[in-house]
Amino acid sequence: MWKKIFGGGATDAASHDTSPICAVRCENMPHHVAIVMDGNGRWAKAQGLSRSAGHEAGVRTLKRIVRAASDMGIEVLTVYAFSTENWKRPPIEVDFLMRLFDSFLQKEIEEMHRENVRIHFIGRRDRFGDRFRRRIQEAENLMANNTGLRFNVAVNYGGQDEILRAAHSLAERVASGQLTPKDIDETVFSNELDTAGDPPVDLFIRTSGDLRLSNFLLWQSAYAEFYFTDTLWPDFTPDHLAAAVEDFAGRTRRFGGLTAED
Repeated sequence: MWKKIFGGGATDAASHDTSPICAVRCENMPHHVAIVMDGNGRWAKAQGLSRSAGHEAGVRTLKRIVRAASDMGIEVLTVYAFSTENWKRPPIEVDFLMRLFDSFLQKEIEEMHRENVRIHFIGRRDRFGDRFRRRIQEAENLMANNTGLRFNVAVNYGGQDEILRAAHSLAERVASGQLTPKDIDETVFSNELDTAGDPPVDLFIRTSGDLRLSNFLLWQSAYAEFYFTDTLWPDFTPDHLAAAVEDFAGRTRRFGGLTAED
């Protein structure tokens, strides 16, 4: 079924027949992988194509990476699809991205559901049209009981905005008497975030060479391992993902403490 989802012509089919090579033991596998999918526009420019063509190529790459993450046994995959700052882009590009998201939900959800993926959209939904909000809710409802890869799609998302929304919610609960300020610890705060119930980010990947967080999963990435690559997102393959995971598995994570070698 996954080949049907991630298919799209002879070129794509050839790249799907080979699973990513990943020699990471289960205990060293990151539970939560976050990806800033950067470089669609630069890829399109290098190919002499429109930015829209770059975004379409980026969606094809995303489909392959979701499949690879599922096959590798990653528990949670969170991708940065559209930020709160992306509304500053030209209206024609924003409109195309909205239609691309809508098309994704129309075409891919049923197959992903059959493969036991559970999709969840994080970020503010109040700026989207009724139809798109309805599609998001229908997709989440359809896959709510699935037990495979948890696939978070960040749309109209900003890390600072998410933290502010959580703070406002907790303040309202304190004001209503549901909580006292002393009740608020890391667990309570985490449960007010869009990613409530997910483990913190273990591996944070950014493509296209930029070395910044871009307001993505700021709270959740407090102790993430970062992996930056010059590869543009449309060129990012399952083998690139496997290389990032293997690099992660070779690192020593201290979480502020010391190891026996220190």
